[in-house]
Amino acid sequence: MSADSDALILSIETATRAGSVAVSRGGNVLAERAGSVDVSHSSTLLRDVEIVLDKAGITLEQIKVFAAATGPGSFTGLRIGLATTKSFAATLMRPCVGVPTLFAVAYAAGESSRTLALLPAGRGEVFAQMLSIEKSVGVTPLDAPAHLPPDKLLDKVRAMRGLKWAGEGALLNLEAIRAAARAEGILLCDDTTGNQEGRNCEEHWTLAAPSGKLAASVAALASLRIRAGELVKPEQLQALYVRASDAEIKVEGKNG
Repeated sequence: MSADSDALILSIETATRAGSVAVSRGGNVLAERAGSVDVSHSSTLLRDVEIVLDKAGITLEQIKVFAAATGPGSFTGLRIGLATTKSFAATLMRPCVGVPTLFAVAYAAGESSRTLALLPAGRGEVFAQMLSIEKSVGVTPLDAPAHLPPDKLLDKVRAMRGLKWAGEGALLNLEAIRAAARAEGILLCDDTTGNQEGRNCEEHWTLAAPSGKLAASVAALASLRIRAGELVKPEQLQALYVRASDAEIKVEGKNG
């Protein structure tokens, strides 16, 4: 499958609580819209797509590539987003691009040799992955995505310097991150407030400002993947769950 690098892309991100939708061309966002944390994606996604298409002044039929955040994230949200993306692509006979959610989180936080992208995983735990980001190249994984408690993650990285923390999971665990940095004599530069507790943040830790519209980062990374020929058929678009669902965990517990 192939597509022009300047093709119109519809990007859908429903792995996070609010989610977002964007229309882009060649990495440039033409229109975007954030969802709501108070309403299910199943109630708002199609309306949000319609609004974004209308803002961009295009029709769904003009979209040449459908991109989606593939996870990890909310099980229900992922299924809604991927099912919608596949449905659009299959109906219009268009290719798809899948972008891991943690990649989008890291990319939204800007260039960095080491970004730790975090998303809430329920029960106080997080999804986490260490990544390197160059805008012209994209995201390079430095380890595999993991699902673990914040304290175990902090034990793994507390001695690292030049680390950027990104994503909702980092904000939710900010006090623990601050405490770990303080214990190691590491300064924490906070991009969320503009308060820089140190002159050389590259040698310490940085908390990236949050991005409420990850679909724009999904679009940018999708554009890079299109150029690399990394397109898939709708039926090949798969979710990256990282951990088993609650239902699967219950079944394993009964069988164990």
